[in-house]
Amino acid sequence: MIKRISIISIILLAVLLLTMILGVSVGSSDREILRVVNAILHPESDPMLSAIVLKIRFPRVLLAVIAGSVLSLGGVVFQSILRNPLAEPYILGISGGAAIGAILGIIMGLSRFPGVGFTAFAGSILSLVLILYLSTGHSLFQKDRLLLSGVMVNAFCSAVIMFLVSITRDARLHNIIFWLMGDFSTINTLQASILLLAIIPCFILIFMLSHTLNLLSMGKESAQSSGVRTRLIILVQLVTTSFMVSLVVGYCGLLGFVGLVVPHLMRTRLGPDHRVLVPACILGGGAYMVFCDILARTLPEQGEMPTGVVTALIGAPLFIYFLKRSNS
Repeated sequence: MIKRISIISIILLAVLLLTMILGVSVGSSDREILRVVNAILHPESDPMLSAIVLKIRFPRVLLAVIAGSVLSLGGVVFQSILRNPLAEPYILGISGGAAIGAILGIIMGLSRFPGVGFTAFAGSILSLVLILYLSTGHSLFQKDRLLLSGVMVNAFCSAVIMFLVSITRDARLHNIIFWLMGDFSTINTLQASILLLAIIPCFILIFMLSHTLNLLSMGKESAQSSGVRTRLIILVQLVTTSFMVSLVVGYCGLLGFVGLVVPHLMRTRLGPDHRVLVPACILGGGAYMVFCDILARTLPEQGEMPTGVVTALIGAPLFIYFLKRSNS
C-alpha cells in the first residue's frame, strides 16, 4: 500500500509541478516557458520578468493549487461521512457560510488576512453548528438528515449573500461580485505562504485519519464495531474541513464542482481506498484548479474571466457524465 501511495503521489506531483510551470508562464507580458524558467532560476538575466513571475503570477498559481486541493479534499471527506456522492462543502452550506462571513468582512473594510479570513471561518463554523443542530435527532449524523440540513442551510446562505450584495454600493459591489465567482488575483506571496502553512497541518490530520474514512464510508455501525469513535472522528473531520474551506473562500470566493468532479475522477481511476484518495485529491485537485485558472486567463481576448466560470463549464458536464456512468 505504501508503495502504491508513493507511486501515485509522485506521478500526480509531477503533473502538478508541470501545470504550475505552465501557470506562471502564462501572462500578458510573456508566454515562453523556457524564458520564464530561466528568469526564475537566474533573476538577474531578466529582472522585470522575474519580478512579474515571482510577485504576481506565482502567488496566484499557489493560491489556485491550495484552493483546488482544499475543495477536492473537502469533497472526499463529506462524501465519505455522508456516504453520498453529491456531498461537498458548497452543497452543505459550509462554503456559503464562509462567503457570508467574508462578505461582511469586506463590507466592514477588514484586511484580507487575517480579518476576512477570521470572519469567513466564523461564518463557516456557524453554518456547521446550524447544520449539526438541525440534523440531530434519534440518530446523530444520520446521512440523509445531515445532507438535507446542509441543503437548507445552503439555500439560506445563498439568499443572505444576494441580500448583502444588493445593499452594497460603489466599487465594493463589483469587487464582491467578481470575488464570488472565483478570483485568484488578490493575493501576494506572503499571504499565500501563510495560507499554505495554515492548510498543511489540516492535510496531514485528514491523511492520518484516512483509514477511518474507509470505515465511515461503509456505515457508522461498521465503524463503531471496528473501534472507531465515530462522533469524535466526524466532528474533527467536519471542523477541519470547514476551517480549510473558510480560509480558501475568504481569499478566492466560491468555486463550484471542484469538490464533486475531482474526487469522482480519482475514485474511478484509483479505487475507493481513502488512504490513496486523500493525497491523490490534494495533488490532482491542485493541478485541476491551476488548469482552470490558465483557461480563465487565456480564453478571453482581453482581460480575464472568473475562474469559477471555467470550473462550472468544465465541471458540470463531467459530473453529469460520471453520474450517468455510475448509474448505468
